[in-house]
Parts: sequence; C-alpha cells; structure tokens
Amino acid sequence: MSTKEDAKSRAILLKRLRAEHQETVERTQALLKEQKAIRRQICQPMRDGPKTIPELAEHTGIPAHEILWHITAMKKYDLITETGMCGEYYLYQRAEEVKS
Repeated sequence: MSTKEDAKSRAILLKRLRAEHQETVERTQALLKEQKAIRRQICQPMRDGPKTIPELAEHTGIPAHEILWHITAMKKYDLITETGMCGEYYLYQRAEEVKS
C-alpha cells in the first residue's frame, strides 16, 4: 500500500471514530475548555505576585481543593513554580513571570 493510500484510510478511520464517539469528543472538548478558563482565573491574581492556595481561592471563589488540583497539573507542565513559603503555605507564581 502506498503512503497516500495509508493516509486516506487513516483519515476515513478517524472520521468514522469521531462520528461514533461524537458525544464523548464533545464532552471532552467542553471539559478542556472549562479547565482552561479555570486556569486563566487562577493565573490572573498571580500577575500581582506569588500567591498561596488560600489566597487564590479567596480571589477566585474556587474551592481550595480545586485550586490545588489545577496548580498540581500546571506544575507538572512547568506553567507554575513554587517560589517560597508564606507561613505554612507554598507560594506559587506563573513560570513565565519567574523567567522575566
């Protein structure tokens, strides 16, 4: 089979899979869009400087356990860094601002 034929058969297969799982794809896209919006909300207060989880929860109105979940995910991908401590809490800052 040629490369063009392989690409065409893969495209047909992907199109069929998307059609079969359209509901799941739409749900996943909506979830990702929601998570991105929440992460923008979390990052907004950090523009003024490093913040703790409780400070971010207070600024955003998002429960602290959800903030922690998002911060952990953002740390994994080097979007957020720990920049010190404030009492018992770690301070978090956007990685791009630490580099500046």
